[in-house]
Amino acid sequence: MLAFEGAQILDIVGPLQILAGVNDERAAPAYTLTILAEKKGPLLTSGGLRLDADGPYAALPRRLDTLMISGGNAVQALRDPAMMAAVRAGARRAGRIASICSGAFFLAEAGLLNGKRAATHWRSVELLAKRYPDIDVEPDALFVRDGKIWSSAGVTAGMDLALALVREDWGDDIALAVARRHVLFLMRPGGQSQFSAHLAPEAYPKGRLSSLLRWIPEHVGEDLDVACLAARANMSERNFARAFRRETGETPARYLERARLDTARRLLTASDLPVAGVAARAGFGSEERMRRAFQRQLKTSPGAFRARFQLQGGTS
Repeated sequence: MLAFEGAQILDIVGPLQILAGVNDERAAPAYTLTILAEKKGPLLTSGGLRLDADGPYAALPRRLDTLMISGGNAVQALRDPAMMAAVRAGARRAGRIASICSGAFFLAEAGLLNGKRAATHWRSVELLAKRYPDIDVEPDALFVRDGKIWSSAGVTAGMDLALALVREDWGDDIALAVARRHVLFLMRPGGQSQFSAHLAPEAYPKGRLSSLLRWIPEHVGEDLDVACLAARANMSERNFARAFRRETGETPARYLERARLDTARRLLTASDLPVAGVAARAGFGSEERMRRAFQRQLKTSPGAFRARFQLQGGTS
């Protein structure tokens, strides 16, 4: 793991802890974990917390299995020629490369993401795409794999990426054991939204509709419309529409579509349901209606989304 002063601490310790968890599950160690920084010893990370780097960038081995690059204020860290040199050298020597959060900027600066798909923290998506136009930035993915290069969204998404690496290396049983040990969801697919309709901060405002907004994601498969939702909120349709926009910032129809897209994405990536079955369970009513929603919001089709992100061995 390559780190730098001010790096996000969870970008470093999160993925490494997942890999260390594999060592705990096996009789013989699976991974040797190393943190390299500008110099050996104390490394100041985010929040003023310190880690102990095992050595300087110059200690990078001639051959290594996986190179990880931490995130944080990467744009500022890009000015460090030693860090950039370590990224380039490590990329030539590594069997695979993984960036966490804004660590994708180091890979981009090194030219390693040109013509490839990549993910980063949602706050950095626009900057990454603008600064490096040759990259196909996935704006809402938790993590992306393109060849030997993996990249993830922010903070805890690095743990999802690490679990995917574990699954590739050691199979489902070990990955599941590590996930259970760390009380993690196995596995949030790479294509799952970085913030879904029912997890976004605005989803549970402290208002009259808060209980309804918690209810909607669990009932998206039902025949919901403004009349139905207004009746459940015990309001007239006109007053309901005004209150809904005031509390959520969007129309009921837009909110419902977003919630249904979240459900459809989870089903497409983690189940073997046919696309028509996914459309029905997510409440779209028809496969064509779901296809139009995917094209409008995600610029892809449900089939292409599944092909890109589906986990192996999905269940119905």
